[in-house]
Amino acid sequence: CSSVGRASVSKTEGPRFESVHSCHFLPAKLAIPTMTQFISAISLIVPDYDQAIDFYVGLMGFELFEDTPLSDEERLVLVAPSGSTETRIRLSLASNEAQEEVIGEQAGNGVFMFLETYDFDGDIALMERAGVDIIEEPRFEDHGKLAIFRDPFGNKWELLERH
Repeated sequence: CSSVGRASVSKTEGPRFESVHSCHFLPAKLAIPTMTQFISAISLIVPDYDQAIDFYVGLMGFELFEDTPLSDEERLVLVAPSGSTETRIRLSLASNEAQEEVIGEQAGNGVFMFLETYDFDGDIALMERAGVDIIEEPRFEDHGKLAIFRDPFGNKWELLERH
C-alpha cells in the first residue's frame, strides 16, 4: 500500500492538498502457473438410479455417459444434456437418512439446475407432451425466455433460451 500527497492551486479555492491512498494486490492465481480447469460433474441425490436414468435419459433425452458398478449398491452414473461437452450430472444414490431428506431439496426451495437451450419452444413442447411437471409457465425475462419445471424427485429446473 502507498499514500501519495498531491498539492494543487485552484483560482477559485486557493491552495489545497489531496491525499491519495491505494493498494495493489496481485490475485493469488497469478502467483502460480495457470491451469485449464472445468467442473466435470455436479452431484444430484436420487432415490433410485434406474428411475433417474429413465427420466433424464428416456424422457428428457440426456445422454448416459457412464454407468459403472462401484460396489453392490453404488454405481457411477453420469448423464448430461445431448451435446454437452464438459459438465455432467452424477446421479448419486441416497445412502443415509440425511441424504434421503434432501432429495428434491438440494437447493432449498429454489431452482437447482439451469438447462440452457437454443430451441425453447421445441423443447418445452416435447416436455409438455412427455408429461414433465411444468410448474411455472413460459415467460420472458431480461435474460431470455424461461420456464420452471420439476423432476420426479422434486428438484426445480429452469429451462432457458437467452435472447
